[in-house]
Amino acid sequence: MRIIGHLDMDAFFAAVEERERPYLKGQPIAVGSDPQGGKGRGVVATANYAARAYGIRSATPIQKAWELSEAARKKGLPPVVFITSGFRKYEEVSERIMNIVARHLLPRDVSLFEKEPPALEQVSVDECFFDLSFAGSFEKARKVAENIKKSIEKEERLTCSIGIGPNKLIAKIASDFNKPDGLTLVPAEQISAFLAPLSVRKIPGIGPKAEEKLKRLRVKTIADARKLTEEKLRLMFGKWGSELYKKFRGEDNSPVITDKPPAKSIGEQETLPEDSLDMKVLLPYLERQAQNLASYVIKEGFKSFRTIVLTVRFADFETVSRSRTLPTPASGAETLRRHVTQMFFPFLDRRENPKRKKIRLLGVRVEKLT
Repeated sequence: MRIIGHLDMDAFFAAVEERERPYLKGQPIAVGSDPQGGKGRGVVATANYAARAYGIRSATPIQKAWELSEAARKKGLPPVVFITSGFRKYEEVSERIMNIVARHLLPRDVSLFEKEPPALEQVSVDECFFDLSFAGSFEKARKVAENIKKSIEKEERLTCSIGIGPNKLIAKIASDFNKPDGLTLVPAEQISAFLAPLSVRKIPGIGPKAEEKLKRLRVKTIADARKLTEEKLRLMFGKWGSELYKKFRGEDNSPVITDKPPAKSIGEQETLPEDSLDMKVLLPYLERQAQNLASYVIKEGFKSFRTIVLTVRFADFETVSRSRTLPTPASGAETLRRHVTQMFFPFLDRRENPKRKKIRLLGVRVEKLT
């Protein structure tokens, strides 16, 4: 019997901040860019449940989040506490959480752990899949999940939600079913009834555009979607239509990937506080990104890179990328900084910026890592 779990931390970044600053307890919190009094750039990374009640969620533009906070304040509600992201801190907490999950997946004979590590796949800083098939039944898998939740709450003073199903798709949907601090089990025989009333947006990959296409056919729930033939879905969405046909029926054979695949690329980008075409303003961003990326390359276990990609987004949101592949592998912040700077200079004049548009965002990425 295949039994898969999916763990999703509850409003992770905001919960970490609330844990470390008890005076924030109960306050609406948004972690992300600095709103700068409504003039900030960027988006919200995480909003806690109090802030979500104001309509603020992950990826909400920070200016919009500020407006929603001000609207709440004018109604006599507490304004949102905006916190700039401290991702290094969140990564450290994440690592401890993943170790807790792995510990609960250990076989009784710990010596087997070295030969066959626990089937745990971390997919982001605050979520992971893990194989619970060793439990032998859903009820025993529930016990393991309960123990994971208790350990995380005791050791990290944070809550998570866990979904358990016969595959990764169902486990992921189930983990979001009863947030926060939820635990939802969906055995194979309950898949159809569990999925039927849910919105099609609950299927991973279906965004606003796909949802709108389906709505035109009066398809809102997964039960509605099951009435569409595979051929119809392929006509609407191409090859992805066949995948959707299976997902609407809860079918998914993808494995839990234990070993983290090596990074194909490492990048960083930053939205400027104010659009600019001033070299003295822009170059420090690129230099800092080059320095950071050189450190990340080493941290990820790589020694060198060959391809450098520069991304520039103008004030009108036009985005341009330029790449340079070096004749031999290179390493180090200074080498990266030199090449990135050379690639960037044409954007300051008419070679890459004939209309002399101001720049909104800068990003650097390295590829062909070895």
